[in-house]
Amino acid sequence: MTIKNSFSLLLSSLMVFALICIPTISGNQNGPWCVANRKVSDQVVQAAAVWTCQQSGSDCSRIQLGQNCFLPNTIKDHASVVFNTYYQHFKHQGGSCDFHGAAVITQTDPSHGSCQFESVPVSTYRAR
Repeated sequence: MTIKNSFSLLLSSLMVFALICIPTISGNQNGPWCVANRKVSDQVVQAAAVWTCQQSGSDCSRIQLGQNCFLPNTIKDHASVVFNTYYQHFKHQGGSCDFHGAAVITQTDPSHGSCQFESVPVSTYRAR
């Protein structure tokens, strides 16, 4: 086997490893996440987010000015953080990701920058 063929084989192996392992290592394969429905009006999404923030188990401090999920400063981005926090906390107790149509499930990790969205896969949940 020539050096060129060996290098090509090594490069191909590394590419396969990266495609398989890196998404798993970075956590992007956990899902699902609950995010604001982009097809619903801001008013409906905001009302659902306000309700969610009033419920116990919801942590809305992350979307406050100066916190890690404040930016981008839009209703739907803030609501996505709030909806997902609530959903992750209650999904194993029968909670859903709907909020009267204001939210939807996604398998795409909505995390961005320092704003990390929690995801608790069903397979790792243990009832208490």
